[in-house]
Amino acid sequence: MAQRQSVWILTDSNSGITKAQGEKLGIGVLPMPFFIDGKEYYENVTMDRDSFFSAMAEGKKITTSQPSAQALLNAFDEELKSHDSIVYIPMSGGLSGSVRTAQIFAKDYDGKIQVVDNHRISCTQKQSVLEALSLANSGKSAKEIREILERHSMDASIYIAVETLEYLKKGGRITPAGAAIATVLNLKPILQIKGDKLDAYAKARGVAAAKEKLLEAVEKDKATCFKGKHVSIKGAYCGTKEDAALWKSEIEARFPGATVSVDPLALSIACHIGPKAVAIVCMQELEEAPHILYEI
Repeated sequence: MAQRQSVWILTDSNSGITKAQGEKLGIGVLPMPFFIDGKEYYENVTMDRDSFFSAMAEGKKITTSQPSAQALLNAFDEELKSHDSIVYIPMSGGLSGSVRTAQIFAKDYDGKIQVVDNHRISCTQKQSVLEALSLANSGKSAKEIREILERHSMDASIYIAVETLEYLKKGGRITPAGAAIATVLNLKPILQIKGDKLDAYAKARGVAAAKEKLLEAVEKDKATCFKGKHVSIKGAYCGTKEDAALWKSEIEARFPGATVSVDPLALSIACHIGPKAVAIVCMQELEEAPHILYEI
């Protein structure tokens, strides 16, 4: 009988999984760097959330980058000393160069590194990590885990409502004129992430109407592309814990019986969508993974 492989799971902090949570689960989490006025920081390592949003409110220049190549190689080399293989689940290749960089490095490891590009970020990426851990613990190989996750890559949607268009304007996703008009009219853009694409989904006038659009989008998904499927509904936010509690109660009221969790969006994501953004996620549960997921 073949000896069971030891598979280690690695992700990045865009998943919303902190280093402490990763240590509890027995997985690796590469911190995603961001820069404030040219100085590099890491969430919950060299900067906390309050300080970050204070810097954002002060109008400081904030940009992001992928983990350093050396940090990635160090993680690979260190964990292969005690594991047979690694499943690396970075953020979507359509939103960052992390996947492509890792795929290039993985070629030198004779199949021991399996890089997953299942087009996920934030809550959906986190779910993939937890499912990968469950699959590994059930005896799946690294290659099998990658294939399963990529096969189900489109079984999730994220809808995001942003409070201001200022950060989208800085990222070149809306013109300055468009941002000015939207501000005057109090229009809140609703964005959708499905697969590799970040697209405009709808507009709403005011926060309450924007949240209603988010809830309606998930209702539509449940009735159409996820009809008859077991799905998870999650929330995410960039604001305060009070904002999160309110959003959680609103989701629960719309979807009674659903087990709803609401997670803070990683600061490397908040860089692009700004403070006060809220999101909702609808994703199909992975049938191949045992349905005992890990609470963190």
